[in-house]
Amino acid sequence: MCDYSLAGVPTRLAAAGDQLMVYRFPSGSLGMVSAKRRFREILFPSLACAVCIPPGARLRLEDIPAALQQQLGVSATEEVAFTQRTWEAYIHRDSVRFRNGTEVSLQQLRRGQRVTVLSLAPDEPADAPELAGERLEPLTSARL
Repeated sequence: MCDYSLAGVPTRLAAAGDQLMVYRFPSGSLGMVSAKRRFREILFPSLACAVCIPPGARLRLEDIPAALQQQLGVSATEEVAFTQRTWEAYIHRDSVRFRNGTEVSLQQLRRGQRVTVLSLAPDEPADAPELAGERLEPLTSARL
C-alpha cells in the first residue's frame, strides 16, 4: 500500500510489469515511483506520483546494497513479497519479505533501488491441490 506519510501525495495502484524505484518523497518517507518518471516530476518533486502496492504482491528487488545483503543473508537481486507489518496508524508499516523469511521495512531500502512488479497476487500455496484441468464454477444461490 502507501504508508500514511504519503497521504498528501498523488497515488496510483501498481500493475504487473511496472518498473519502479525507491524514492524519497518531500515528507522524508521512502516509497515507490515509476522508474519512467516524467520530466515535470523530476523538476517538481511534490508532483511525484506514489505507486501503491497491495500486500502479498510479488516483486523483484534489485541493487540490494552489500551491507544489507550481508545482514539479511540475501543476494543483490531477490524476489520478495510486499507486506504490511501492522495496520497501526502513524508509523511506517510497508515492508518486503525475502524468501528466507527475513523482513525489512521499505524505509531501510536504498533510494534509487530498482523494483519490478512481478504479480499483484501472492504465490499459490505450495500445498494447494492440483485440479488436473477441472474447471471450477462460482457458487450461485441455486447451487447452495
